[in-house]
Amino acid sequence: MIVLPRRLEERIRKESEKRGVSEEELVVKILSETLGESLDPDTSCELHLKLSEKYLREAEEFLAKGDYVQASEKAWGAAAQIVKALAAKEGRELRSHGELHRYVSKLGSERGDREIPRLWLSAVSLHQNFYENWLPGEIVEEGLESVKEFVEKLRKLL
Repeated sequence: MIVLPRRLEERIRKESEKRGVSEEELVVKILSETLGESLDPDTSCELHLKLSEKYLREAEEFLAKGDYVQASEKAWGAAAQIVKALAAKEGRELRSHGELHRYVSKLGSERGDREIPRLWLSAVSLHQNFYENWLPGEIVEEGLESVKEFVEKLRKLL
């Protein structure tokens, strides 16, 4: 973990929200530009895959603690990052929720796999729970299992 002054942490948080990316994605992008290291499709794919794995671990940790709101958001993050990893492998960068939804829909249609969008909807529901906090723990737990299945299914496509 990198230690940063509070003011810089806040600036990174605000800028990542403005751009619709995770704080890690923003920092990697800034570092790559500053150091002259291009983010080619393979490097971007690796970043998103690692973030997906990290968020999935964190979702399980929050679930074990009974923090269903944070577990929900981390599960959403894991699902979104695996989608971004697959898109990055193709040289695409997905920057909005709408782009994520369209990509998942297209992926399911192209592969003839109705499970892809169905499992994705579990992640979307968990993302909404981060803001609404209305899902009981059992549903968050089931949703996390669906997200794990989704992540594994897409990981096999990388």
